[in-house]
Amino acid sequence: MGGLRELAVSFVVPGPAGVAVRDRLRVSESDAAVLAEVGVFLGSLASGDLAERSRQGLTHDAAGWAVRKRELTGKSSARWAGSITRATHDQWSLARRGQAAYLGWLRGQVVSVEARLARPLGAKGNKREGLARGYGSRSEWHAKSRRLQTLKDRLAVVERDWAAGRVRVVRGGKRLANARHHLAAAGLSEQEWRERWQAERMFLAADGESGKRFGNETIRVTDTGRLSIKLPAPLAHLANAPHGRYVLEATVRFRHRGAEWRDRITANRAVAYRIHHDTARGRWYVTAAWQRAAVPAMPLEAALARGVVGVDMNDDHLAAWHLDVHGNPVGAPQRFSYDLTGNAEHRDAQIRHALTRLLHHTRRCGAAAIAIEDLDFTDGTSRERHGRNKRFRRLLSRFPTAKLRARLVSMAAEQDIAVVAVDPAYTSRWGAQHWQKPLTTPTRKISRHDAASIAIGRRALGHPIKRRTAPPPHHQSDGAGHRTAQARPDTRQREETRPHPPGPRTRCAPPDRGANAGDQRAQHRSGHTAEQQSWQQDSIPLSL
Repeated sequence: MGGLRELAVSFVVPGPAGVAVRDRLRVSESDAAVLAEVGVFLGSLASGDLAERSRQGLTHDAAGWAVRKRELTGKSSARWAGSITRATHDQWSLARRGQAAYLGWLRGQVVSVEARLARPLGAKGNKREGLARGYGSRSEWHAKSRRLQTLKDRLAVVERDWAAGRVRVVRGGKRLANARHHLAAAGLSEQEWRERWQAERMFLAADGESGKRFGNETIRVTDTGRLSIKLPAPLAHLANAPHGRYVLEATVRFRHRGAEWRDRITANRAVAYRIHHDTARGRWYVTAAWQRAAVPAMPLEAALARGVVGVDMNDDHLAAWHLDVHGNPVGAPQRFSYDLTGNAEHRDAQIRHALTRLLHHTRRCGAAAIAIEDLDFTDGTSRERHGRNKRFRRLLSRFPTAKLRARLVSMAAEQDIAVVAVDPAYTSRWGAQHWQKPLTTPTRKISRHDAASIAIGRRALGHPIKRRTAPPPHHQSDGAGHRTAQARPDTRQREETRPHPPGPRTRCAPPDRGANAGDQRAQHRSGHTAEQQSWQQDSIPLSL
């Protein structure tokens, strides 16, 4: 047991801090033309502000922010300038965090490749001593040495950018920008690409303000669903309402969380809006977002008071099993499959459908918590960690750990179900070792993933994964104390499978009495002398 790492403590995952809902805008041609003109104009201002913020780098401060906002106010309005500068700051900060993550990844790759290059060819690794395995052949060693120089060159460039505070951001997306040079591969014409590029670079977003009418003065949605926009000063001639506003003919109806949204705008609480154009579908959408009050996480003991549903996340399905408070599996294992092939919308719908079925199963079981593994595959997809096993690396790369976790937490919060994160160490191995074989029956085959779900649930409940600890010493009696982990007395099949002794499987003959099989007198019980006599208990001697 000295080689096992220390397990992290299980905890209840806090719920989401924000809410976002979306609705389609069935705009007319005139409304679409006005939205496009306003979005392109504000998008040009946002692009210039982002370029100015990137040039400032680490020298940016509150005074520089005020100067940028003052310049944008003269070109649009104070509220639009505030929304643009805040969006620029968030985009720069996100790029900076991504740069830090990429820098750490490069450094880790350089250290890993150098450690493997220093080992002899074909040398085996040793995790306890911290020794990496050597490369398999001389050609692989040579290819990795060349890759090491490439990684060092990239690392030098990123380190210079990090020290100077220089980030690389593309408004509209780097992938879409690169698709301009490969239109045939992207399946787009030049006109279609330009329409999509223009739509992605438009800016029609405004932060909410508490205390203002309907929670937002720039993009306002009334309780009746009427949407209006405060036009920038250069586009004030497009207004069709007083105070330089443009009112759309389309109405907004948030069907999902509509009551919560209406309560906020009625109380004049802040709601942020974003209007965007989906060129592939030819539709306009409006997204409303707001923050929720911080709610303290449910205590772990209260979340597990009615048992837990252990969930093992896999590449194509969720394996779930309900466990009672004592750690015993109840009922049959459940499997919720999904398909991660296809486009992003299809994958997202598959994940939401699987999680919905999981939450409904949890409610039917009467449990108030779901236990999942606290997985992180950020540094597990590299070829230095898994070698030439491309299939496994691709599996880890497409495994939606972050999306599954975020979706599950947000959806479970609406159902008042807690999500408990546990340490993922050894759950699959120990679950298959201690639970797969005992629970397999002739009519039910237990998979390794089903057994892992039991291990995850027991770890969340605080029980050991093993079904029963080893018996105490002193000829396996209770002389040294009771067993430390036992199932309830009324639970069936609470012990491991016992091997069958040799010999006939009868209750009347012990294993070493196989010779009596030819004794016809013993087989014909009606003629046996012991059965012809009546049974009578002897009297107790007085001498005793």
